[in-house]
Amino acid sequence: MLKVRIGIGMGAVGPEPGFAGVIDLLEANGIDSVCLSERVHAPAVDPWVGLSFAAARTRRLKLGTGVSVLPGRNPVLVAKQVASLRELAPGRVLPAFGLQPAVERERAYYPIPDRRRGAVFDESLTVVRGLLENAEFSFDGEYFQLDRASTGFAPHGLDLWLGGSGPLALSRIGRLADGWLASFISPAEAEAGRSVIEAAAAEAGRTIDEDHYGMNIFLAQDGRAGTAALMAARRRPDLDARLLIAESWGDARRLIHDFIAAGVSKFVVHSEPEPTSWQDFLVRFSAELGPLQH
Repeated sequence: MLKVRIGIGMGAVGPEPGFAGVIDLLEANGIDSVCLSERVHAPAVDPWVGLSFAAARTRRLKLGTGVSVLPGRNPVLVAKQVASLRELAPGRVLPAFGLQPAVERERAYYPIPDRRRGAVFDESLTVVRGLLENAEFSFDGEYFQLDRASTGFAPHGLDLWLGGSGPLALSRIGRLADGWLASFISPAEAEAGRSVIEAAAAEAGRTIDEDHYGMNIFLAQDGRAGTAALMAARRRPDLDARLLIAESWGDARRLIHDFIAAGVSKFVVHSEPEPTSWQDFLVRFSAELGPLQH
């Protein structure tokens, strides 16, 4: 049986109770995990800064990114960040990386040569993994050259998840990653994507754990559609919006059930818009979605 876990995704957080207050509520309410999105222009904290802050305030809450852009950053410094957070919060770090920002105007902040972003992503991910799993790591690639580089910490493996849903992204997950965190796809597409990932992994002589497939679920509370609904409408006009955005708690349960049947077992629920009361939202979250975890 797949191990189903459901966490909370956080974007912009208002002044009351503020970021610290929400983190405290997540821990107090026994929420499995928090996932921070990378949005430069939004009033949302940087995911690595926010997760470090959250690690200091909690003892049980798992800490994830969803997703952090990797190409355009120096992968040695990224590995140092990930390894540092792993040392501060052992067993609780869930890094997920992506190819580029979802918001087009933010893509210029991660400069990569034209049509080379995928190749840089592959090398970057190889470097991050090599530094996490080895005391010293040397690499001679097209974009990065390392001679006995190190994070300074003892080597320790860490599952690296990737976002994306296109054919190249799915192949990359199978070849190089440990898990898939998807968004804005249907349960049928998730099932098909899992098959592509498994085939790519087998071809590369690898396997992906069966419970390392995740999905972002966007909940438009009381039918109020927020930013996620607008993004879904723009990105997937070909799909029924009800396959992408849950308009009620009942819809969220239905979507999660459908994704579980498709082989997905890890979920990040995003409230759209931000809850007017995080405490009330988390109580309802635990009552409505908590029983789906096992």
